[in-house]
Amino acid sequence: MMKEKIEKLSRDISSLSDTIRAIEEEMRAEDILFLQNYKATVKRAQCTLQHPEELSGALIHVAQHLTNLKFRVWEKMQDTVQYMPITLDPNTAHPLLIVSDDLTSVRLSEEEQKLPDNPERLDACLCVLGSEGFNSGTHCWDVDVGDCAAWSLGVMTEYAKRKGDINSRTGLWYMWYYDGEYGAGSTPQPHSLLSLEQKLQRIRLQLDWDRGNLSFYDPLTGTHIHTFTHTFTERLLPYLAIGSETSPLRVLPIGNYENVNLLK
Repeated sequence: MMKEKIEKLSRDISSLSDTIRAIEEEMRAEDILFLQNYKATVKRAQCTLQHPEELSGALIHVAQHLTNLKFRVWEKMQDTVQYMPITLDPNTAHPLLIVSDDLTSVRLSEEEQKLPDNPERLDACLCVLGSEGFNSGTHCWDVDVGDCAAWSLGVMTEYAKRKGDINSRTGLWYMWYYDGEYGAGSTPQPHSLLSLEQKLQRIRLQLDWDRGNLSFYDPLTGTHIHTFTHTFTERLLPYLAIGSETSPLRVLPIGNYENVNLLK
């Protein structure tokens, strides 16, 4: 409707411009000729404006349209931009581990890489830590374990010692899988076996730092697996360990409409 009105106004303006040019040419004519065409010239110069159409009284709901626009832009962006809840820090990875260029997956290498022995790097455990830690709030991330035959997932305190055997020190809460069995533990306490009926493809970790809970779920079924309860006092870093070359561990992007908060 608005486009049609604009096009009509453009045509009217163009027609008026043609009329003005024609009248100006006639006014430059000889006096006798101008007087002879006077009545016709006056008639052409007169322009009767049409009465504007009455408004319907309906107003445009600007806020609603802007909100809808934001939603449509967000909806379009979902297929293009994905949010990664955590990324991996290659400076913490054991030399036998290879972190992907996008910092979202890790795999076990056949040969040890020549890497600097920086203080952040773990040298005895085949693991890698997240690049950012958490010291408040609730945080959730999914890891695709696929067909990996040996893995461990959890959180580690930021200032836990990283050289040597980490299982003999405090500061690590984890769930593991090896040789068809699942278990969970917190260092330096011995781990315990978990009773699971089917093999897991994905693991969801949900950390509620303020309440002192670290929970594990099967995100494909919504099944709760295990929860650690502890009064956290330090910043916690995501922890991923892999002991098999069969399949990498991959951090997954948050889904478009997926409810990541399974437990309140």
